[in-house]
Amino acid sequence: MNPGIPYAVRCNLAFGDIYLQVMAWMAVIFVSLAAGLALMGSSRPIFALVGVGLILVLSLPFLLFAFVTTLLNHIQLEPLQAD
Repeated sequence: MNPGIPYAVRCNLAFGDIYLQVMAWMAVIFVSLAAGLALMGSSRPIFALVGVGLILVLSLPFLLFAFVTTLLNHIQLEPLQAD
């Protein structure tokens, strides 16, 4: 990168690039809710709520990491052409 040349920041991220990540996150949500509903019938339903919360809280950083790295991989710096 030459400090004398102006650059334009371009992002070519499309929904198809994160589609599988969104589907995986939805699968995690549905599986945790199904596990929570299965545990609701037990003698201690608080375990169901704690389990669902724990799964969602622990999976959120991985989801955010996947989104951020995908976004950063699609950002480009293009030099502006002088008119």
